[in-house]
Amino acid sequence: MLKTPHAAKVTVRREIAATADELFDAWLDPQSLAAWMRPGGITRSVATVDARVGGAYEILMHTATEVIRHTGTYVEIARPRRLVFTWASPGTYQTDSLVTVEFVLKPHSTEVVLTHERLPDDQVASHTGGWTDALVLLDKTLGRRPG
Repeated sequence: MLKTPHAAKVTVRREIAATADELFDAWLDPQSLAAWMRPGGITRSVATVDARVGGAYEILMHTATEVIRHTGTYVEIARPRRLVFTWASPGTYQTDSLVTVEFVLKPHSTEVVLTHERLPDDQVASHTGGWTDALVLLDKTLGRRPG
């Protein structure tokens, strides 16, 4: 049996006033993904997406001083309920980790449940903050406001 070099896991949740279809599509459309995948001090992101099982993606997150490259491949695409992909970045020491995003229907919204597994132990806090920030921006981008 192969031992995973990193075993830490992060789960973040956010209920967003949007349909599961809208939220699911926001993860696979490169322009949409770039618009909200800007956690922390990221000023701009650029994304490329090959939205099929086995297809690759790349997200380049720009800070004031550097470009941080994130890459992976899609493992499962079950529209609009579940999306699974690998994730490699400097924050995973360029080792593939695994992200599962589930879209849970609520009466007037959808709960996005993101689980990031196979993380280095020392990266739990930064990934919890990063994913929380990203989901807040996703909510601001797609969530419908009363009024």
